[in-house]
Amino acid sequence: MGLPVIENRKARHEYEILETYEVGIVLLGTEVKSIRMGKFSLAEAFANVHNGELFLINAHVDEYAQGNIFNHAVRRERKLLAHRREITEMEEAISRKGLTLIPLKAYFKGDVLKLQIAVGKGKAAHDKRQDKAKQEAQREIARALRERNR
Repeated sequence: MGLPVIENRKARHEYEILETYEVGIVLLGTEVKSIRMGKFSLAEAFANVHNGELFLINAHVDEYAQGNIFNHAVRRERKLLAHRREITEMEEAISRKGLTLIPLKAYFKGDVLKLQIAVGKGKAAHDKRQDKAKQEAQREIARALRERNR
């Protein structure tokens, strides 16, 4: 059984990705067990910098079934671990108007959970439509090539 890779599928649709970073995350024991079972959602999550520290906000980690009284809060702020230089770069980027930090995916690297976060700029509705049309055209081309090669 492979460990789950949790992706934020809406992120690439909603945002134009400018730069990505790999960061660690500080978790409680019951959170790790719950994430290993795939009970983790990045759908409405974002990252922010407070006092020179990076935090993941609004990520949903289901309670661990056998967690009893030591279970974690489902939507708590979780500290992210990155190099000081990277945190400074991220802080400068999000201080500019219209840019934000979005988690793209979470995955295990050995026994450690890593998060890929990105500096992103929100897309306008017409940009989303253009991307959708481009995707559809690529799909049609691939389909036509497959048919021709039969």
